[in-house]
Amino acid sequence: MKATKRRTNPERSSATQAALIAAAREAFVVRGYAATSTPDLVEAAGVTRGALYHHFADKQALFRAVVEAESAAVATEVEAGADECPPLESLISGGEAYLAAMAVPGRTRLLLIEAAAVLGRAEVDAIDAQHGVRTLREGLAAAIEQQAIAPIPVEAAAKLLGAAFDRAALEIAQGGDRGSCLAVLRALIEGLRL
Repeated sequence: MKATKRRTNPERSSATQAALIAAAREAFVVRGYAATSTPDLVEAAGVTRGALYHHFADKQALFRAVVEAESAAVATEVEAGADECPPLESLISGGEAYLAAMAVPGRTRLLLIEAAAVLGRAEVDAIDAQHGVRTLREGLAAAIEQQAIAPIPVEAAAKLLGAAFDRAALEIAQGGDRGSCLAVLRALIEGLRL
C-alpha cells in the first residue's frame, strides 16, 4: 500500500484560498457581488465559514482578491500577446490581446463594472496600476526609448490608452463590433508614431 503525502499547512492554506477565489469568481459572475452571500461562497468552495474569515476579512476582501487575480491574468495574457514584436506593433498586439483576455466570460463585468462599484475607483486604479496600466506603461516606455513613438508623458498616456481599451472591451461585451474597435485602437496607437 502506497503512503499518501500529507499536505503542509501552507499548501492547505493556499488550496483553500484558491478554492474560495475560484468559487467567488463564479458566483460574482453569475449573480453579481450584491446578490452573492457568504454562505453561497463557502458552500460553493466546499469550506467552512471560519475558513473564509481566516483567509479574508470579509466578502469585499474576497472580491478584491478575485479582481486582483483577474487583473493579473489579463496582464499575463497581454504580455504574452505583445512578446517578441517591435515596440509599436507590440502596443497594438498587446491591445488585441487585452480585448481577447477581456472576452473571457464575466471578466468585463468583474473588472470594469462591479469592481469600481464595490471597491471604489481609487482602489481599482491602484490594482490596475500594478497590472494593465503597468503593461501599457512598459510598452510605451519601450516604444519611446526605441524612438518608435513621440516622447509623450508615459503615465498619462498609459492611463488614457487604458481607458480607451476598457471602453472598447465594454462596447464589445455589449455586442459592439470587435473589428471596428480594434481599427480605432490601432489608429490611436499608430497616431503616436514619430
